[in-house]
Amino acid sequence: MRCIDSEIPFDLPESWMFARLKHIGEVIGGGTPKTNIDEYWDGNIPWLTPADLSGYEDMHISTGARTITELGLKSSSAQLLPENSILYSSRAPIGYIAIAANPISTNQGFKSVVPNNSTMSPYLYYCLKARTSDIVRRATGTTFKEISGSEMAETIVPLPPINEQQRIFNKASQLLEVLSTIEKSLN
Repeated sequence: MRCIDSEIPFDLPESWMFARLKHIGEVIGGGTPKTNIDEYWDGNIPWLTPADLSGYEDMHISTGARTITELGLKSSSAQLLPENSILYSSRAPIGYIAIAANPISTNQGFKSVVPNNSTMSPYLYYCLKARTSDIVRRATGTTFKEISGSEMAETIVPLPPINEQQRIFNKASQLLEVLSTIEKSLN
């Protein structure tokens, strides 16, 4: 056991705890089938790149600009992520985020989180948005920053009881809706 006090970002209520992503789910990278093999593309499996999330504001996403075939999935390091996976771009840039509305695959520009309990997904969505500056700080690279899968798995998140997670998600959604209404009225 090692002391992680220096990594704890803030105090928590008594019923909460901190957890690393690797202890509450699996962090999964993506892949790209060879683009010169037609049989790998234009299938029925949604396939995302970070560009698909550029400017994307909805919480859930079902498809991107391209799709791959079952053969394309099997021939690459792309994986079919289950519904409610948190899709998180790990480079170019770090921090684009959405929740999979259905089974979906991504390219290698993602370190997605498949939570052990899918009811945690909406809470983790907001939590990872809030933890993005920490994730960016831990990224490495010279040409562009990237967070590795192992480093992403070490991300510490505050973890309230599941019913509290739902209340936090509901309140955050309400407040963001109010902010959106205010922004629209100002434009």
